[in-house]
Amino acid sequence: MKTTAVLVRLRLVLPWMLPLVVLFASGAVHADQLSVPDTLQQRIAACTTCHGLHGEGSPGSGFFPRLAGKPAGYLTLQLQNFQRGLRKYAPMQYTVRQLSPAYMREIAEYFAAQQVPYERTSVPELAPSVLQRGEQLVTTGDPALKVPPCQACHGKALTGTEPVVPGLVGLPYDYISSQLGSWRTGTRASAAPDCMAEIANRLAPADITAVSAWLASHDVPSNTHAQPAGSITPPLSCGVLDGRGNGA
Repeated sequence: MKTTAVLVRLRLVLPWMLPLVVLFASGAVHADQLSVPDTLQQRIAACTTCHGLHGEGSPGSGFFPRLAGKPAGYLTLQLQNFQRGLRKYAPMQYTVRQLSPAYMREIAEYFAAQQVPYERTSVPELAPSVLQRGEQLVTTGDPALKVPPCQACHGKALTGTEPVVPGLVGLPYDYISSQLGSWRTGTRASAAPDCMAEIANRLAPADITAVSAWLASHDVPSNTHAQPAGSITPPLSCGVLDGRGNGA
């Protein structure tokens, strides 16, 4: 029974290792016969299982976002946040719990350097007024709610800003919506001052739907590189310019 429980757990968390576990349990393979190559591709196997070989994401699922091309500083920070428990998603927390800072930086730099095409994801059919509201929040914000535009931090083309602000274009609707919801519920956070948590809690659920839908349906620009560091001045005290970072 204990062996069965272990196999079930590994199936959920480390599916790429299950065949090896089965062979060990059956006695077909001994530890001294196993040789795992020490390559970057082997090291990132846990990432590519869900996020794609080059970090292109899994558009079919809607919940595994694109990693390719995002700033390395941002990706490193998110791995650290999972490790620290600021972001709560059991498979990610399990995967990164023993990783060293240098290891996480190596993974982040690999995916930041990947340049692969974007894939269009599905968006719910919504009234034109909903998309108009989404465009307003993204491009001009809502002064009455004290919500700055997404473009103020994520860049005019919404492709992010070095070193730690990610791009929003090309992300699935379900992912954007779920992350804004996570900030509202406290299952996602960043080091204080956490401006994204502050903004998400100023938005009504209908506003989250509108923003998510507009961003997910927005055309990806020809130049998807993040804006240079220092090219924006954050409208809130978010810490985005001192390496603490926020973002989707």
